[in-house]
Amino acid sequence: MSTPTEDLSAAGVSIWLDDLSRTRIHSGNLKQLIETRNVVGVTTNPTIFANSMTNPDDTSYDAQVHELARSGASAVDAVFAATTQDVRDALDVFRPVYDATNHVDGRVSIEVSPDLAHDTDGTIAQAKDLWERVDRPNLLVKIPATKAGLPAIAAAIGAGISVNVTLIFSLERYAEVIDAYLTGLETAKAAGIDLSTIHSVASFFVSRVDTETDKRLAAIGTEEALALKGRAGLANARLAYELYEKSFAGDRAKALLDAGATLQRPLWASTGVKDPALPDTLYVTGLVAPGVVNTMPEKTMEATYDHGVVTGDTVTSTYESSREVFAGLKSVGVDFDDVTQVLEDEGVAKFIDSWHGLLAQVTEGLAAAR
Repeated sequence: MSTPTEDLSAAGVSIWLDDLSRTRIHSGNLKQLIETRNVVGVTTNPTIFANSMTNPDDTSYDAQVHELARSGASAVDAVFAATTQDVRDALDVFRPVYDATNHVDGRVSIEVSPDLAHDTDGTIAQAKDLWERVDRPNLLVKIPATKAGLPAIAAAIGAGISVNVTLIFSLERYAEVIDAYLTGLETAKAAGIDLSTIHSVASFFVSRVDTETDKRLAAIGTEEALALKGRAGLANARLAYELYEKSFAGDRAKALLDAGATLQRPLWASTGVKDPALPDTLYVTGLVAPGVVNTMPEKTMEATYDHGVVTGDTVTSTYESSREVFAGLKSVGVDFDDVTQVLEDEGVAKFIDSWHGLLAQVTEGLAAAR
């Protein structure tokens, strides 16, 4: 009997863990998840590192913090020293996966500073710095899909840097992300860079879409509105997959793929269910399609392993019903463009808050260690 996570992998879904800590790496837990839960990658963000580095029960950072304090490092320098070390070590754990999957998986992401979300030049500079500092071919540098982030994504790809584009909520922005990827590949090709060495995923957020949309549906309160609760997140992601299929079947993309480029895979992010009324594996089993990544909090991954029911592709036959969801949202008065803009603004703000909270904690730690 196969496990549900094995079934997911067989259906073409790459399982990535949405969490990382030094203890997880060095205790052997990460390697164990690769072996028993079919985990083939990891995503990180400032909140994840904040939770890890400020955990009072985790002493694994103490020695490095003392060393950094003695060297006079700033909080920003200390955070990047610690996080790049963790990511580098995790990348080494995943190197056999990277090699076995022909460089498709075995990936670990690290994010540019959230303070740079609206700074194109700053994002480009830091993406290059992180790429050089970590110095592993299976790294992905996370860049948010803000308006300022789009040209930074194109520039990073054009410089041969592999990118995880994060915080995508709308189909319109996703189309711009795909365009930025293709533009970057064209730049890289013109510069003589081997396109097969550049990898990218586009992180399309799911559960937050339902959280914001359902709040508005509940406020409307009609029978028609309430019947749409819990449906927008899946419908939005499924239509994103349709856009992915169409975009990479086009002449522009095909020319680059023929030159050795790789597909920019859709990555389902924010897949932990926030509404207890919904099934806890909804954003996993409901988004099964060939060639996607699902990055899961450990709780969601364990729920999937325990009782997830994988029935094959649950995306490509749903495009018309997904469009009907959006027609319904419009008819009851939900402005979905506003929903996605609010979510992007909140997503950036939350990561900035986590980042500054982490810097404050590290500042205290450095002061205490001096």
